[in-house]
Amino acid sequence: MNINMLMQQAQRMQKDVESNLKKAKEELAQMEVHAEAGGGLVKVTMTCRNVVKRIEINPDLLQDEPDIIEDLIAAAINDAARQAEAISEEKMKSANSGMGLPPGLAGLF
Repeated sequence: MNINMLMQQAQRMQKDVESNLKKAKEELAQMEVHAEAGGGLVKVTMTCRNVVKRIEINPDLLQDEPDIIEDLIAAAINDAARQAEAISEEKMKSANSGMGLPPGLAGLF
């Protein structure tokens, strides 16, 4: 096998991985996670690309102190972000799988 063939194979692999990553990112932008806090008093819908689409606040909660409301909103958003991150990591790991990188390095791309 000569160096030109190796270079062509590496370029094909790179294009495949780039295509897989682009597709994965597009899919993540469409995927939504749902989280809640305070036993459902605050609900958040977020994409796996960390775009908050909706925040629902139970009207009963509006009678409480603003600090409580703010804490519940933050908790729901943080929960949604953790869910989105876990899904994103898994999706990107599978998109990088064709690269043959050692464990730990695949997350860099």
